[in-house]
Amino acid sequence: MPRLIPRLRRAPAPPTSPAEAWHQGERLARQHLRRAGMKCVARNMHVAPGEADLVFASKDRKTLIIVEVKARVLAPDNPRKPEDAITAKKRTKLIAVARAVARQRKWPGPVRIDVVAIEWRESDQPTLRHYERAVTLAS
Repeated sequence: MPRLIPRLRRAPAPPTSPAEAWHQGERLARQHLRRAGMKCVARNMHVAPGEADLVFASKDRKTLIIVEVKARVLAPDNPRKPEDAITAKKRTKLIAVARAVARQRKWPGPVRIDVVAIEWRESDQPTLRHYERAVTLAS
């Protein structure tokens, strides 16, 4: 079950472009995860299968967390949420990226994939949803 954070303090004005939404969304996701006690290990980490938006270590520093950030400004006529973009193809790619990141960092412990979805509706403050273990890695 995702944790809903309906309001974030000092939220910036809603983004005006998809690129701006992604940048603001990544920053808000990073802040949220740090407040939860996790440690940021890398941002925009490139590996052979693709890119990990954020890489964190869990609060107890035993689990490597690959974080996919999805951010969107939603128009009244657009019911699609940011997390709807996590398709079966995207899940497969995230698994490959997670394995490559763990291999490259020589991570000895467990690895999980989370999704952080941030959405803005018109002039509202952003809504952030954090889905822990959104994608399951098979052993």
